[in-house]
Amino acid sequence: MEVCVLASGSKGNVTLIKSKSINIFIDLGPTCSYVEERLKELDINPESIKAILVTHTHSDHIKGLKVFLKKYHPTLYVTEKMLADLQGEMPPFSYHLIEGDFTIEDITVHVIKTSHDASDSNGYIVEEGKNSVVYMTDTGFINRKYFDTLKNRSVYIMESNHDVEKLLKGRYPYQLRRRVLSDRGHLSNIDSSNYLANFIGENTKEIVLAHLSEENNTKELALSTLYGVFEEHGIHFDKVIVSEQYEKTELIHL
Repeated sequence: MEVCVLASGSKGNVTLIKSKSINIFIDLGPTCSYVEERLKELDINPESIKAILVTHTHSDHIKGLKVFLKKYHPTLYVTEKMLADLQGEMPPFSYHLIEGDFTIEDITVHVIKTSHDASDSNGYIVEEGKNSVVYMTDTGFINRKYFDTLKNRSVYIMESNHDVEKLLKGRYPYQLRRRVLSDRGHLSNIDSSNYLANFIGENTKEIVLAHLSEENNTKELALSTLYGVFEEHGIHFDKVIVSEQYEKTELIHL
């Protein structure tokens, strides 16, 4: 299995996961041309993307879908509410309704319900054999019922959206600050760090901090918060990448 975050942030999100038999995306928020360029850098044909798992239907996660669907015809994996949001907005497309955990060829996908101000929203754990990738962004919190399932995974792509103090002192209007901080908003650096300190284990190979706010966060703040929390818990782990809006991460090999 190989993993690469092609873009992450408030202007567009897309992550590539490659198994032995299939290439898939999680979300497709950037433009089709941007995605094609990043795939070209990885020597991957866009036609090889056979499935796209949609986390939710906010524009920064789906706005590149329309053109990509028209050109390459992947199957969308969506809930019924997501499907209702997309129909009429997209060209005719193949889809699979998510009603629980599912398989796509040689991968198994576990569905983690997230808490966000969208009609419906999911996080995912994508497994191939002993390797697994957690994708968890755009949520105000993570329900404790999923904690055991989320522990000791190979890779964590985890939202670290904002520094709380920077957000409170920043330029966002009150209602927007309230939305971001709510249980249906986004994970702060400190929340993300505490979750990761609880989740990672001996099988964990890499952490990718994702969906950083350009206005209310910096790479340095996200990393220093994470390492500070890890130190408090006696955790020594330094395989951490901070994803960016307009650059892909390194290709993570599992």
